Amino acid sequence: MAKNTQTDIDLLAGARGAEPAQALASILEAMTALPSVSGQETALADAVQRALSSRSGLLVRRLGDTVVASTQLGRPHRIVLAGHLDTVPVDGNLPPRWLEPGDPHIRTDSAAAHPGSRVLYGRGTADMKASDAVFLHLALTLQEPVYDLTFVFYDHEEVQADLNGLGRVVAVHPDWVQGDFAIIGEPTDCAIEAGCNGTMRFDLITHGTAAHSARSWMGSNAIHAAAPILDRLEQYRPATVRVDGLDYREGLNATMIEGGLGTNVIPDRCRVHVNYRFAPDKSLAQAKELMMGQGTGAELGNGEHMARGGVFQGFSVRMCDESPAARPGLDSPWASSLADLVARTTGQQPRAKLGWTDVARFSALGLPAVNLGAGNPLLAHKADEQVPLDDLVRLEAILVEWLNGPDGR
Repeated sequence: MAKNTQTDIDLLAGARGAEPAQALASILEAMTALPSVSGQETALADAVQRALSSRSGLLVRRLGDTVVASTQLGRPHRIVLAGHLDTVPVDGNLPPRWLEPGDPHIRTDSAAAHPGSRVLYGRGTADMKASDAVFLHLALTLQEPVYDLTFVFYDHEEVQADLNGLGRVVAVHPDWVQGDFAIIGEPTDCAIEAGCNGTMRFDLITHGTAAHSARSWMGSNAIHAAAPILDRLEQYRPATVRVDGLDYREGLNATMIEGGLGTNVIPDRCRVHVNYRFAPDKSLAQAKELMMGQGTGAELGNGEHMARGGVFQGFSVRMCDESPAARPGLDSPWASSLADLVARTTGQQPRAKLGWTDVARFSALGLPAVNLGAGNPLLAHKADEQVPLDDLVRLEAILVEWLNGPDGR
């Protein structure tokens, strides 16, 4: 690990007796100032590992750029708090900068929700270094929680599922993340967003015959052959599916299209990339069947297969990425007590998580999990991404009260 002195000082601010707001501001700014686009998380992971290793009583372990720290208090139950370190690519929004109240660069929705709060502007502030900063501060300062705690700071969440750092830990060291309940710090405005939609991405591929465009009748245009794919996508109407009392909105969209070799060449291949977001009433297999029918045989890494049914029957399919959905999981005693506290504190009732998050990984392990984090989820990946400091203070207050709860469930 290469040493970064100023970052270490800033990340350790919470261990030096600073007021929570001051410590959280210092940690958040330090984490945001270290760019950590997916695949470039090492420097931030190094700094987080050094900060965690400074706290006695924490067992700190690392796999790649995922850092896991666990208390050893002998409590009867364990809570896992997990946040990803990576961000989407920078878009002119680094280095971070603090915006004081009244600054015109503070979004009107942020100013209305948090009047008088300082706001940190920059890539990754909302998604999800704000929650990471809270989790790191808790790891450094929380004294006698009623639960044992495991903190997971992981890499490669913003890219395809097979690179996900939490997924690697689950596969190689599942004992590192064992527990009774998990909190994923995705931005939720300090509300509970339960479960998550599943996601799959696949290419629909049409083939033709290349020819000179001056003699187009000598070829077969693969781009033209893709027109029915776009028609089916245009005709699709997204369903809203109620699962355990929460409404999950589905989506089916083309997100990329590619074809052609030159401006005067009839294209012999066209690729339409499709993303299907499906509600947690469906398994991955059921969602795939809806798209391409039974027995198509399309799996990750096994090439093209003809869809035998479903929305895209008759088209060649190549799977690119897939992750299952997760049901809300609000019937666990930990979810129930946390939801009650959040409702009392913020007035917000649990709602459905419409994107995919790593609650699905914990759900697959039989570990109930919810999304709860600082920051506006609608600002994730935006160029003007920002987070009010007050939101970090509120999240930490909720978690401190809950983790210091009376009975440990």
